[in-house]
Amino acid sequence: MNTDSKLYVGEVSHQRFKGNPHALHYRVFALLVNLDELPRLNQTLRWFSHNRFNLLSLHDKDFGLEEKQPLRNYVESLLDAANVGFDGGAIQLLAYPRVLGYVFNPLSVYYCHNQDGSLAAVLYEVTNTFKQRHTYVMPVKAPAPRVTLYQCPKKFYVSPFVSMDSHYHFRIEVPAKILSLDVNEEDQDGPVLFARFKAQQRPLNDSELIKVWANHPLMTLKVIAGIHWEALKLFSKGVPLVERPEPPLQAHTVVQPLAT
Repeated sequence: MNTDSKLYVGEVSHQRFKGNPHALHYRVFALLVNLDELPRLNQTLRWFSHNRFNLLSLHDKDFGLEEKQPLRNYVESLLDAANVGFDGGAIQLLAYPRVLGYVFNPLSVYYCHNQDGSLAAVLYEVTNTFKQRHTYVMPVKAPAPRVTLYQCPKKFYVSPFVSMDSHYHFRIEVPAKILSLDVNEEDQDGPVLFARFKAQQRPLNDSELIKVWANHPLMTLKVIAGIHWEALKLFSKGVPLVERPEPPLQAHTVVQPLAT
């Protein structure tokens, strides 16, 4: 089946620089799904479903504001609120699927394309373990470059071991055969944390779905278990806890690209 939707198989790595240095590496896989293809994927794939239980599945309520609305409508409402010049092209979602009904996505990424295929904006949807969510909306200036850089203050509490008094550096490029998704976090003293998802593209079909599940049978449970295990290790190293503030009143932040 020839689709715009793909699988990406690779590794998530984090490197903490400040205080007590710490690193982690986990093998994972993610789906890059064209939202307009979800009905077709739901009908033609045996091991994947949309909004219903399967070996692997994607549920609209796991993203956005958890309201009963199609994901495309939700993304377009954010683009409209951010005054992004989007003409209704393809929207691709990069995220972990549910595995046997369970998922936790610390970061979900929406690549929003114009009808000519150019990138109009990228949305970073961040979810913390307290069931709170915030989205960074990043418009792309035309003509879209291969790589776009962004910087913004940290607006949303993610880790109890990283201060809110910091800022992010985002590096955006369109997924290809190799996907590299990087986030740098810094404070006034320098680098705090570097996170990367690097993966290779695979076709999205039943045989590949079975392969990735067989190699990562409890991946999404491993994600949440890994978060708590790494937190325990940081706590045992004496890393102080950061008090959780109230989430921002606005559920999204607009971030403009850096001048190049």
